[in-house]
Order: sequence, then C-alpha cells, then structure tokens
Amino acid sequence: MRLFAAAALLFGLAVARADDKKSPDKPFNDAEFVKMAASGGMLEVDLGKLASTKATSADVRKFGERMVKDHGAANEDLRKAAKTANIPVPDKLIDEHQKVLDRFKDYKGTNFDKDYMNQMLKDHEEDVAEFTRATKEAKNPAIKDFATRTLPTIKEHLDLAKKLHKD
Repeated sequence: MRLFAAAALLFGLAVARADDKKSPDKPFNDAEFVKMAASGGMLEVDLGKLASTKATSADVRKFGERMVKDHGAANEDLRKAAKTANIPVPDKLIDEHQKVLDRFKDYKGTNFDKDYMNQMLKDHEEDVAEFTRATKEAKNPAIKDFATRTLPTIKEHLDLAKKLHKD
C-alpha cells in the first residue's frame, strides 16, 4: 500500500511540475509548444493504437482509430511547420507522456474504456488551451498557422471525448 501511495504521490508531483511548465503566466515559447505538441501527438497515436485493440466498446475503439489517423497527420504537419521554423521536433515522448503510455500498456484496471476516455478528455482539454494560446501568441508564422489549422480538429476530438465519456 505504501508503494502505491508513493507512486501516486510521485505521479502527482510529475503532473504538477508539467502543469507548471504550461502555466499561462509564463511567456509563450514556440519551441516548448512544438516539443509538447509533438510528444502529445505521439502519445495520442500510441494510446489510440492500444484503444483500438483493448477497448471493449466499438465506439471507443473507433475513437482510438481516429486518434491514430488524425494525430498521425497532425504530427507530420507539425514536423513540416517546425522545419520551416527551424525548431527541432523530439522523436520520443517526454517523461510525463511516457508514464501515461506505460500505464495503459500495462493496464491493470477493470475498465479500460472509461480510463482511456478520462485520459482523452483531460488531454484534449489541455490541448485546446495550448493550441488556442499558440494561435494567438506563437512568434513564428508557420507554428501559428499549424496551431490554427489543427485547433478545429482538436476541438472536435474534445467534443467526441465528452460524448463518449458520458456514455
């Protein structure tokens, strides 16, 4: 039990630290946005692949497949925008995202669908906030354009996640 409590505390601290990085009080940074968007996009693809095989609901499996398709395309679009902006794109998940992926890879819970959709709701709420900010504050036109083009799809994902979260 102590091990579980310690792990939960460490996970909470990691998330809190990650939330600090996303604070709207800090100036917007194009390179930080690219790093977070790339890692988040890769996470959505990887989790979507898991959902397409582990979910029990056909709707959740379909949502997972959509995440693979849409975020895969957005990831490629981000790579092109970042190249134009001369900003490096990470090729692996940041630690925070890797921990989320590992939790779902080694899923031990009793309701994958519910837990996955909770994660999708949280992720897409954060994404909408970050992408909205990027549409207004990104310095590089290619990054701002990427965020502007991608935001409607992320909002649609959030709406779908809210609907599936209620079901």
